[in-house]
Amino acid sequence: MRPLSTIFWLSMKEVRSFLGDWVLVGLVIYTFSLAIIAQAQSNSQELRNASLGVVDEDGSALSHRIVAAFLPPYFKTPESVAQGDIDRLMNTGRYTFILDIPPHFQRDVAAGRAPVLQVLVDATAMMQAGIGAGYAQQIINTEVSDFVRHARSPGVPADLAARIAFNPNITTAWFTSVMGVITNVTMLGIILAGAAVVREREHGTMDHLLVMPVTPFEIAMAKVLGNAVVLTVAVGLSLSLVVRELLHVPIAGSIPLFMVGVAIYLFFAMSIGIFLATIARTMPQLGLLFMLVAIPLNMLSGANTPLESMPPLLRSVMETSPTTHFVSFAQAILYRGAGLELVWREFVDIAVAGVAFFALGLIRFRRVAVAS
Repeated sequence: MRPLSTIFWLSMKEVRSFLGDWVLVGLVIYTFSLAIIAQAQSNSQELRNASLGVVDEDGSALSHRIVAAFLPPYFKTPESVAQGDIDRLMNTGRYTFILDIPPHFQRDVAAGRAPVLQVLVDATAMMQAGIGAGYAQQIINTEVSDFVRHARSPGVPADLAARIAFNPNITTAWFTSVMGVITNVTMLGIILAGAAVVREREHGTMDHLLVMPVTPFEIAMAKVLGNAVVLTVAVGLSLSLVVRELLHVPIAGSIPLFMVGVAIYLFFAMSIGIFLATIARTMPQLGLLFMLVAIPLNMLSGANTPLESMPPLLRSVMETSPTTHFVSFAQAILYRGAGLELVWREFVDIAVAGVAFFALGLIRFRRVAVAS
């Protein structure tokens, strides 16, 4: 029981040390609150309240149907404009989109001809212009196709009905907010554990620990556990208060099950932090090593880029990464409501990798201790 008691009290020392460092406390609070909100709201990939002017030179049922299909919240209520005012309105930025429906449009469509329908786009609003042009094309094609289908035939052999699961409106914030939490777990897990070791060395307190009746294993495990407790609490509060309450992102699965996975993954991330801290002698060196390790892990984990879009060799390598498994089970639990029976293998894979890196870090830690 003595090693457990030692690890417990050393872990409490790490927690007190963390709480006494206002810079780290502020970093953790910002990372799991304001940073998540900013990432969810500033990286929107949806069209919202785009201004639309309409020049309806046809005045037919089809043209009215097309105009009525441009609905909020993607577009503002369409406003009628005159043909001669198009250039002035586009130059002054009054509308992002102007739809020009030519005369006899419905007659030409019904006759099987291909009339030209013009959509003018103000590309200075780059995000809305790119996405909105695609939305407009889809809306127009859908309404014209539906009109032609009902005009020429009572039915068609087959129809496509697309149903989007887990995020019906394809809201970007539902994805980016949760992925932001996951990315920050990796970042802070490595930083806090590595900084705890480097800080002891820079302050000269590592020598004090080594002459005490404690083993390097107890010192390293205490630094992992103490900081893991802090981050686990921060992740739980971030999911419950920021993601679910403030951003109104629905969580389909079990948060306690996800927190178990977070705790396992933090053991892996902090083991990497311990390992890097045994290589780095100062905090700037640790920062450089962190960028070399954490950025590729996060960028190639599937949280930003789907694994299917990567080259085959790179995809095969990243499929063995614990960070990829972390993203996979996080999406399965939080988005699709997966249970333990579906994610336990990923828990085990991450735990095995964590034990391996902790062992490597401990070997290095012993060597550094002896050298000191």
